[in-house]
Amino acid sequence: MTGAQHILGKVVSVTAICLSLWHLSIVAGFGSYSTMDIRSIHLTVMLVLVFLAIKKPAGEGASASAISSRDLILRVTLALVSLGAGIYTYLRWKPIAFSGGVTNDYDAYVGMVVILLVLLAVIRRIGFLLSLIAVIFLLYPLVAPYMPGVFEGRGYSAERVAIFMATGTEGIFGIPLGVSASYIIIFTIFGAFLNNFGAGEFFFRIASALTSGTRAASAKTAVIFSTLLGMISGSAAGNVAVTGTMTIPMMKREGYKPNQAAAIEAVVSTGGQIMPPIMGAAAFIMAEIIGTPYRDVMLAALIPALLFFSSILFIVHLRAVKSGMVVSVAQETTEPLSSVLLPGLRFVIPFALLVGMMVIGYSPFRASFVGLIALLAGCFLFEWRDIKGYVGRILKSLEEGALAVLSIAAACAAAGIVAGVLSMTGVGSKISGLIIDVSAGQPLIALAMTALMAIVLGMGLPTTAAYLILATVVAPPLVEMGVPILTAHMFVFFFGCISTITPPVALASYVAAGIAGSDINKTSWTAFAYGITSYILPFMFFFGPALLMDGTAVQIFAAIIIGLISVYCIAAAVVGYFLQPLGAVGRATMAATGLLLMYQSPVTNVVGLVMLAGMVVVARLNLTPQNQKH
Repeated sequence: MTGAQHILGKVVSVTAICLSLWHLSIVAGFGSYSTMDIRSIHLTVMLVLVFLAIKKPAGEGASASAISSRDLILRVTLALVSLGAGIYTYLRWKPIAFSGGVTNDYDAYVGMVVILLVLLAVIRRIGFLLSLIAVIFLLYPLVAPYMPGVFEGRGYSAERVAIFMATGTEGIFGIPLGVSASYIIIFTIFGAFLNNFGAGEFFFRIASALTSGTRAASAKTAVIFSTLLGMISGSAAGNVAVTGTMTIPMMKREGYKPNQAAAIEAVVSTGGQIMPPIMGAAAFIMAEIIGTPYRDVMLAALIPALLFFSSILFIVHLRAVKSGMVVSVAQETTEPLSSVLLPGLRFVIPFALLVGMMVIGYSPFRASFVGLIALLAGCFLFEWRDIKGYVGRILKSLEEGALAVLSIAAACAAAGIVAGVLSMTGVGSKISGLIIDVSAGQPLIALAMTALMAIVLGMGLPTTAAYLILATVVAPPLVEMGVPILTAHMFVFFFGCISTITPPVALASYVAAGIAGSDINKTSWTAFAYGITSYILPFMFFFGPALLMDGTAVQIFAAIIIGLISVYCIAAAVVGYFLQPLGAVGRATMAATGLLLMYQSPVTNVVGLVMLAGMVVVARLNLTPQNQKH
């Protein structure tokens, strides 16, 4: 079947390239399409690619393997069914809409097929967990009359559910899929162009130049490199797979244990999804769901991202000091920063355009399109002598950009099922009421419950899928209790992101452990410890709204300073080092100091700063609780 596989690969490549060109043409203003047209075509082609693609999307470790004739026939059959169902949906949605919702039996049957295809696509690209969640929600309308207590409700037939899910914009073709078809694919194409034209190498060189000659240089390079690359990858596990092969061996050579090196890479790769200006797919979905310009979401995430990466930088530095690591002389590069920046202007200028345009109010997809044009123009100046190679990179980027959306599109379609059931049955308001009743109306208790639910629901799911579920199920109760909508969604967004380093199911940690050759469980728990600040930061949003740029300039500046001090204290507690090694009492004191400062109130700030000053005095006098035992 080698010949058939080759043909299949060519079909996938051409289809992916055509899909990318079509989406880019829409952004460029060529052609006018309705919302449902774009979403139905997008999902149809994505389903076809999901079932035909032998290679995994870029960033997830592309590797082709031989397939059996039976598997090939199944793939082609599912792709053809997807194409047929998609064409039917595309042709039928207008007659249904213009007739006021009049449908027939065929609409129900095709709707069931579309639902089944989405579930199979989710299983293929993401796994059984998200598909299981979608199935549970799908079953609820059928069994609602027989449910106990608050979950009892009106029942619906399978045909009615299928029609609701597959013929309008409140189910599968809802907001999540719309974001995939408008924002996300444009940014994944932009990211693919950056990768294929050498942005990854540039980011690595600039990170190495910035950390050259410092203690724990390799770990700090990993933090900066993974942060920069994580902004364009949109996948924590994918970021680990790409950057970890370079950074983890570097850290091991410098003296970090395998589980420590893997944990550092897993944490910083996870944080790449919360780093503006490109925060991963979930951030665009958040902006669409809450009706807020992406620029506001980006600005709100700026300080939390700063604190997140400051925390891991503090941890790697303190770990190096405690372990007695010396300044590394075996740097991968010692070239000055200026010599790195000059040829890297072809990447810096597109990024500057991207950020600048979004800040002044342009839409993210328009800004990314202009950035892409600037990138192509800049790279052409460097590569005009090799036109064939230049064109080849363009085609490869178009292909990888579309293939990178397969998992996200499947997750968005499945999330549309969940959102559709919540809208159709009203069970969402019942879940909200349940959380409010159990928390007795206390926001802090509700936040704690939401955090727990977010961690449980997010385990084993990609960030986008985790956020989509959380945004539709557990964010609304917080909003009902008076938590600002951006704060509530940023809260669950953070927990959706860090689910990739939360044991026992921690996808980013698993990938990093495989690269480092370390124990999976040990790596997962080390990553959990190194990323502990990220589990506390979301609570700070509620008590310190200035951290989300909600306040005066003085309040925001004070929040940044206090926040940096607090994450440093927590980092010291995690590592067990503050000016000198800390014992159990010293660690507990530093942790308490950090938590008090994180509360962001005048009283706790004063108490926390006094405690920190006391720890400085004790350390200077060499009178830590650990030494007092001796």
